[in-house]
Amino acid sequence: MKPLKDLAGQTVVYGLPSIVGRFLSYLLVPLYTYTFATADYGKITYIYAYISFINIVLTYGMETSLFNFSRFEDNKKRVYSTILLSVSASSAVFFVLFYLLRQSIADAALIGDHPEYISWLALILCSDAVSAIVFAKLRQMNKARTFAVIKTLNILIYIAGNLFFILLCPALYKNPDGFFYPFIHAIYNPAIGIGYILISNVAASLLTLLMLAPYMSLAGFGFDSKLWRRIMPYAMPLVFAGLAGMVNETLDRVLLQYLLPADVRWQQGGIYSACYKLSIIITMFVQAFKYAAEPYFFANAHEKDFLKTYADIVKYFILGCLLISLGTLLNLPWLKHFVGPAYWSGLKVVPILLLANICLGVFYTLSIWYKLIHKTMYGAWLTFFGAAITIILNLYWIPKIGYMGSAYATLICYAACMIACYLWSRKYFPVKFDLMRIGIYFALALIVYYTAKGFTFGSETLMLLANNLLIVLFIAIVFFIERPVFVLPKEIK
Repeated sequence: MKPLKDLAGQTVVYGLPSIVGRFLSYLLVPLYTYTFATADYGKITYIYAYISFINIVLTYGMETSLFNFSRFEDNKKRVYSTILLSVSASSAVFFVLFYLLRQSIADAALIGDHPEYISWLALILCSDAVSAIVFAKLRQMNKARTFAVIKTLNILIYIAGNLFFILLCPALYKNPDGFFYPFIHAIYNPAIGIGYILISNVAASLLTLLMLAPYMSLAGFGFDSKLWRRIMPYAMPLVFAGLAGMVNETLDRVLLQYLLPADVRWQQGGIYSACYKLSIIITMFVQAFKYAAEPYFFANAHEKDFLKTYADIVKYFILGCLLISLGTLLNLPWLKHFVGPAYWSGLKVVPILLLANICLGVFYTLSIWYKLIHKTMYGAWLTFFGAAITIILNLYWIPKIGYMGSAYATLICYAACMIACYLWSRKYFPVKFDLMRIGIYFALALIVYYTAKGFTFGSETLMLLANNLLIVLFIAIVFFIERPVFVLPKEIK
């Protein structure tokens, strides 16, 4: 039980700022969806889809490479400095190119009337790429408190910028007799609109980089070209895997804009993205687990009982995902108010996307096998397989059924990747997973969900009460089945 408790503790420490930060950012969704039209919100989510892709390119697998090569190199400082200088130099080149070509890039991305967005995106992307390496170093050094504080401040700065520019400034701008009107009039332009979301992100990213500067200096200025040439073959497959994975996660937001008629594409993109946010809790859980699990697995892979511990971790991770999904679905009647009523037509995608995210989380958890045995190209092939499914199904379904096609494509992609990763791992990294019990928990969750759907209370309050009692019942049954893990034998007591 101690390894499980250690990982749980690390998940909380490293994941807490991500969970709290994402939750606070989640609270911005009502601000966006009640303030901006569906088309405007669709445009900003489309822009952030591009950010997700380029982030993968700019970090090019160097976070995982830092963890891996630090295990074998005596001079860990040289590993850190080589990786940090490599990412910093490539980010600088990227920024110059994007700034010089901003109008052409904006035209190609369907936002030609806003070339300034491209300049802001370049600042965000380059700052975040360098910061990602420093954050990885903090995780490796077990600087959990520093990691948590800076991550939290990053989110708070971003949120403060959004509240200031989207909520406070418009209110003060409408009052020319107000005390702050001259100041607001000087710094605020209503025409920028959703652009202030990007401006807030620029401020957060640059200030975060400034806060990380002392830990960047730990690297020094040594660049080992021989080490770099060894790192790149390990890292490059991770880039391709990351890009293919991002195709699976966000390409649908891009394709919606290119495959739907011009009069509805931004609106459909906005509705789909807003309802996607309702699955945010499971996304936060998966992200928090991933932050803690990767360095934990690398550090403990040599332990005698690692495979058994790993199998237990996968089981309890799936249990956590099922519980979060039930909590979201059975409380959807009130959770839906986090997005504006104009977006509610898309609520039918939520169950599909929650199941898809469970499959994605399991895939992430299973994927550690090819990283531990230095076969990262297998990860690339798996995610390319998923990307092919995503692209084909989106191209086929979006013109026919719009964003519902994107939701179904996401589920099929993640489920296929999860199954393929499991089957492939049995050859190179055989683990005895408790598939019987995992299957029982999935079946139990489905029974609870469909039982709740069968309730026909006249009162929404009574319905929510009954739904949450079913969740308590699910927890009680799981606790009963797993009680040997939670209850110590008398002789140990």
